[in-house]
Amino acid sequence: MAKERRDPDRRPSPEALLKAAQREENRAGKLRIFVGAAPGVGKTYEMLQTARARQKDGYDVIVGVVETHGRKETQALLEGLEVIPRRHTEYKGRWLDEMDIDAVLERRPQIALVDELAHTNAPGSRHPKRYMDVEELLDNGIDVYTTINIQHIESLNDVVAQITRIRVRETVPDSIFDRADSVELVDLTPEDLIARLKEGKVYVPKQATRALEHFFSPANLTALRELALRRTAEQVDEQLLTQMQAGAIEGPWAAGERILVCVSEDPRSAGLVRYAKRLADRLHAPPGSRSISKPGAARSLPRSNATALPIRFASPRG
Repeated sequence: MAKERRDPDRRPSPEALLKAAQREENRAGKLRIFVGAAPGVGKTYEMLQTARARQKDGYDVIVGVVETHGRKETQALLEGLEVIPRRHTEYKGRWLDEMDIDAVLERRPQIALVDELAHTNAPGSRHPKRYMDVEELLDNGIDVYTTINIQHIESLNDVVAQITRIRVRETVPDSIFDRADSVELVDLTPEDLIARLKEGKVYVPKQATRALEHFFSPANLTALRELALRRTAEQVDEQLLTQMQAGAIEGPWAAGERILVCVSEDPRSAGLVRYAKRLADRLHAPPGSRSISKPGAARSLPRSNATALPIRFASPRG
């Protein structure tokens, strides 16, 4: 009976199938991103815990680069994992340590851990940015686990600057984030993060005091947390949509926000639609509208200008 009820015209999306075929043909590695609202929420810790679980399952896991920042609990998770020695680079009389991408490629593990995706490499490195190193590893069929804070995503740079009044210089193109096969949000309430900061679990005391006075204010952390939640939800929603299109699976299609406006000939409808449009823009949600008529009203009557205007405004072309 289920087969009989299936719509014969319902076929997998050609675009979704093409994308899946290209990924399979290229045999690219899979990218898993651990994203957080701010430093100290536990992204690296969570990445290492996940990697250790994969290693226990029999996967070949190596550490390309992991920054523990002196946190003992994070350092302890490195025990038992193979760490590829870093490459030493001299720059203006100083020695800088960077991930040795050639050594990782030669080792060819199943999974490579590459912390701090937005990092800028030392001058003279093969790639100026670490995310480019990650792309090369992926193109060579190596799965990569990495971490990023929401303020480093390029499209959110202006929004973060408005919230924190701090312009983040190291950014990662949205295309890298969108390429991820899996995005895991590492969440911590602003209260808990501030407590960790005061306990010295994020920065040294002097640096922690300065951070509390500026970037780590409760208002900033709350806004950044909302950005992280929304951006992660968008990514998960897009992945769900692609999978359903590739499998010709019928709805519910999207798990993201949708804004529906019900309008009538009331003069206030236009203002309601404008508000809904602004809300839809903030939520990155497609707006839509429906007109309401009184019971028994003739359906053949032409739509009045008062109703047609807000409906046109709320349409995708409006």
